[in-house]
Amino acid sequence: MAIFLTKDSKVIVQGMTGSEGMKHTRRMLASGTNVVGGVNPRKAGTTVDVDGTDVPVFGTVKEAMEATDADVTVIFVPAKFTKDAVIEAIDAEIPLAVVITEGVPVHDTAVFWAHAGAKGNKTRVIGPNCPGLISPGQSNAGIIPADITSAGRIGLVSKSGTLTYQMMYELSDIGFSSAVGIGGDPIIGTTHIDALQAFQDDPDTDLIVMIGEIGGDAEERAAAYIKEHITKPVVGYVAGFTAPEGKTMGHAGAIVSGSSGTAQAKKEALEAAGVKVGKTPSETARLARQLIQG
Repeated sequence: MAIFLTKDSKVIVQGMTGSEGMKHTRRMLASGTNVVGGVNPRKAGTTVDVDGTDVPVFGTVKEAMEATDADVTVIFVPAKFTKDAVIEAIDAEIPLAVVITEGVPVHDTAVFWAHAGAKGNKTRVIGPNCPGLISPGQSNAGIIPADITSAGRIGLVSKSGTLTYQMMYELSDIGFSSAVGIGGDPIIGTTHIDALQAFQDDPDTDLIVMIGEIGGDAEERAAAYIKEHITKPVVGYVAGFTAPEGKTMGHAGAIVSGSSGTAQAKKEALEAAGVKVGKTPSETARLARQLIQG
């Protein structure tokens, strides 16, 4: 099976007609994703030829859903328009909204995250500032390269897009049920814990790899959750052991303040919950390989 995204998912792309939206729509289609439409109010009613596939463009997410039965939207709109795009998707009650855009103001994310809750959390938001998610051989919603991995029985949840790609490549011979890039901003929608529970409930996932990074306490909270609720083996990696205090590293949320949010503290919390933690991405991949191969 897979989590959040399957071969039956019908995907629309908000911002499809922009340069980034079009580039990745092309890649998603090439990997077998069922892209059924784009959204751009200025180009509503037109059709775009994407490498031989005619993709209709709609004025709103609601119109696209009514015409295509879409259940996933991937959002590529510029940061200053992202809040409105996500709120539109939430108001349309699309089940999954994948927010790729980086540089979204934290206040804007807080607004649409709260809006999703006020609407009963009918829309799962992944991101912002994330690579999206992929269920290899089934569907790909975002910017994860489809050709670096294969279908298998490892579940991956990661704050880092780059480390998502590396882990998928290093374990490509074993393969993944799904890989979810949740993003590294201070406020995000779907969390490590959400993905951990989904993989726990997925009968086709045998092992979970969790990648975190410095800053915040998400990994410590995930460790506590693993200890209480996750029975499948979990392998972890925390990026940022050499990061200097007080300096943002890569993601907006990756910053250590005093003793809070250090890689060492996160590693210790995960190990206390029974998670095997690698010192490097490659060691983490080796630990996962050893566990799943017995």
